[in-house]
Amino acid sequence: MTDIETITVPGHLRGYPGVAFGGYVAGVLASRVAAKAVRVDFRRPTPVEVPVGLAETADGGAVLTGADGVLAVATPDELDLEAPEPPSWDEASAAAEAYRAAPPQGSVDCFGCGLDRTPDTGLRQHCGVVPGRDLVAAAWTAGPALADTEGMLRAEFVWGALDCPGNAAGRLRGGLTQGAVTASLTARLIRPVPVSSRLVSYAWVLAEEGRKHRVGVALATADGDPCAIASALWVDLR
Repeated sequence: MTDIETITVPGHLRGYPGVAFGGYVAGVLASRVAAKAVRVDFRRPTPVEVPVGLAETADGGAVLTGADGVLAVATPDELDLEAPEPPSWDEASAAAEAYRAAPPQGSVDCFGCGLDRTPDTGLRQHCGVVPGRDLVAAAWTAGPALADTEGMLRAEFVWGALDCPGNAAGRLRGGLTQGAVTASLTARLIRPVPVSSRLVSYAWVLAEEGRKHRVGVALATADGDPCAIASALWVDLR
């Protein structure tokens, strides 16, 4: 293991209250892994506004640790997943409006899907059902505050856009229950994403068994060009 770097997740980058947004945590870890596809396994909730340790590992991965032990681990991986054709911008816009009109019970002020977030303060992954398709989708844009120095959506926020849509797919198209958590997220980023561009996030259920729900998630431009793809495992709480 390399030297440990201390990082602190700011409070506004939360998922559930007091807990760092999982997609962001995954993106931070993935940035330390030199692989096309990276898998992040979540072991414990990462707190916000609390220093935690980030280090690269001997196997080419990365690990995040806190006072109670390992919080999350990133490793190089393969991702053999083909995304279905993305919905159109208009279809995704209508789905997002339907979601906002009747959000699922238990919605929280999440950086990824909070209803009161703006393009500069959240990702607004308001994924609703697309009629006639076995998936959910949202049309959205990211604000300049989420850009890197080259005007692209920061990689950790691209990872973030691959998190909440899976929850929406599980709840609206499967049997996922309120309060479920991400157990793992495996993703491959395909191309840089300019901020303020029109984007479509969409997700679909891959398999369900008991408390475990595996979903596929993709991010595309409004013209249908792929930007990123992921597979996630969500788990219902006992």
